[in-house]
Amino acid sequence: MKIIVDAMGGDNAPQAPVMGALQANKEYGVDVVLVGRGEDILKVLQENGVSELPAGVEIAHAGEVVEMCDDPATAFRKKKDSSLTVGLNMLKEGAGDAFVSAGSTGALLAAATLLTKRIKGIRRAALAPVIPTGGGGAVLIDCGANAECPPEYLLQFAFMGSYYAEHFLGRPQPKVGLLNIGAEPSKGTQLQTTVYPMLQKAAEEGRINFVGNVEAREAVEGAVDVIVSDGYSGNIFLKTMEGTALFLNRELKKMFKKNILSMLAAALVSGGLKDLKKVMSAGEVGGTALLGISKPVIKAHGSSDAYAIKNAVRQASQFASSGIIENITANVDAMRLPKAPREAD
Repeated sequence: MKIIVDAMGGDNAPQAPVMGALQANKEYGVDVVLVGRGEDILKVLQENGVSELPAGVEIAHAGEVVEMCDDPATAFRKKKDSSLTVGLNMLKEGAGDAFVSAGSTGALLAAATLLTKRIKGIRRAALAPVIPTGGGGAVLIDCGANAECPPEYLLQFAFMGSYYAEHFLGRPQPKVGLLNIGAEPSKGTQLQTTVYPMLQKAAEEGRINFVGNVEAREAVEGAVDVIVSDGYSGNIFLKTMEGTALFLNRELKKMFKKNILSMLAAALVSGGLKDLKKVMSAGEVGGTALLGISKPVIKAHGSSDAYAIKNAVRQASQFASSGIIENITANVDAMRLPKAPREAD
């Protein structure tokens, strides 16, 4: 298994991608290709006491960098020698099994769509992070790649999310819920009320395990394994969860530092607090799968440290060997809306 890593993407590049990739190579035994400015990558290695490349690690030079200020839609075309463009072209040509980047989400989405291409028949690729829930995690699809969606997008998201939950989370017959403001089929905007019967029909035919609408509260409690949403609503839901986690973490610290008794209490529950922090950490998962692309692509968080990149490489390796892309490809016809009958002349 060979994972291509964008060494120049992210707030902490090239330090985090380089050292995270080396940790993944050592811990998981995967081969990695570090794509980026060779001199910068070698400098990071030297600063961290690595005198020579470990077995299974190689460098592919790319002289340009896609910056966060660059136009996401055109950056990869204008900067043909960027680590993003070079890395995705390597993936397209079969020089690696998956690609990991903590760089610009928009640029990665545009480049993956136009260079690596979508699976034939998939209308739009979707970002599908695994979020922490009371049920041990759930796939949220989409979380921001497609702000406006027609019903067919959500129908396809439900199928792709279901395959991902089954293979990546190990959930046979994963429960699929449509993110909404109420449980009744009549709730929501025209998008939700239109796609609901489509999902219900797919469930009746045994193609997915659609369990109906799910409110954000129930989704967090673990009611479903897959949360289907348009990118606009999904992104708000995800950012609210992230903000709530930061708020609770800050308030707990204040509470436990209040006096000597609270500090003693903190010592007694320190193990549980560490476990909670681990559950809420995006770095534990590694990154977000870009579902619908013909090759495995993982988007790591822009602020990823080496530990998060290491886990993103692990996630990419699992994604590449899971058979998810093959499942989606084989079932594209089931994800399409039936064509309307032509009117007689």
